[in-house]
Amino acid sequence: MSVVSQVILKADDELRYPSSGELKSLIDFFKTGAQRIRIASTLSENEKKIVEQASKRLWQKRPDFIAPGGNAAGQRERAQCLRDFGWYLRLVTYGILAGDKEPIEKIGIIGAREMYNSLGVPLPGMVEAILCLKEAALALLSESEAAEAAPYFDYIAQAMS
Repeated sequence: MSVVSQVILKADDELRYPSSGELKSLIDFFKTGAQRIRIASTLSENEKKIVEQASKRLWQKRPDFIAPGGNAAGQRERAQCLRDFGWYLRLVTYGILAGDKEPIEKIGIIGAREMYNSLGVPLPGMVEAILCLKEAALALLSESEAAEAAPYFDYIAQAMS
């Protein structure tokens, strides 16, 4: 849910107008709107590059994942990992655009964790994968943009822990 929706729903639940503090939070949210859109655009336009760099980094750090018997040993398994990288990157962009981590949670981070557990995918490996994704993505952003985007990657990594 976006910051705007949160303010409106809270005020409506309490049958009141938004407070001056809530309106200030909206002003701050709108001030960062162009930056959030730039970040989301950069990430979406560079998805293939980010996923490729993140996966290369992960395979370097954890060659056991792609070795025989590893969770990403076969072409099919590796393709599924890359698909998931893209999915997590997309979740990050949703959070950035909304200015809130709730879309990440609502769209499926909890379900993804349960799925990985049921498939026997080691969650510490998923955390490492998300951190590689973060590293590759933030490298394309300015310092202030990276500071805005980083918490969304961290939220996913924490949820996988």
